[in-house]
Amino acid sequence: MERQRMSTSEELMHLPWWMVLLEGIAALIIGVLLLTSPGMTTLVLTQVLGFYWLIVGVLALVNLFVDHSLWGWKLCSGILGILAGLVIIRHPLWSTLFIPALVVLVLAVQSLIQGGIKIFEAFRGGGFGAVILGILNILLGVVLLSAPLMAAFVLPLVVGIFALIGGVAAIFGAFRLHNSALRASIQQTPT
Repeated sequence: MERQRMSTSEELMHLPWWMVLLEGIAALIIGVLLLTSPGMTTLVLTQVLGFYWLIVGVLALVNLFVDHSLWGWKLCSGILGILAGLVIIRHPLWSTLFIPALVVLVLAVQSLIQGGIKIFEAFRGGGFGAVILGILNILLGVVLLSAPLMAAFVLPLVVGIFALIGGVAAIFGAFRLHNSALRASIQQTPT
């Protein structure tokens, strides 16, 4: 376990600090846009997702001709990616409403399943904390399923808040990486 932590921290040390800084700035910008103009930002992000799926679908089909392994999976994912991308690009407003609602439904079902698993773990000796987490997960799933459209409208705001927090954390992390890289280079310099 300690060896894994060391390799992860070493990998982070080799990550360019400016790349982490750019990711933090991008997350901060997306967070601000989601909080100030959630509808338009969700529309734009949905369109980006459509183009992404379209390109990934085309590349999956191209990869099918280059590498014949897993051809069924590549063919299926390529066709689905192209179809999903085209549907999103051709119907941007419907997609902007459908995709957040689909995410909310997936989160609701996942919360119900996780809640059941936690309660089952509690009966197998998981303790009182597992019961509380299980009940909270089930309650979250029920709330999301009872009002999926309302949750879909709130989802961009929640994602915006998390993007702001993650962006600020990444910016601070980038400067910490930069400072530790500077310290490491100063220590390695022969005097």
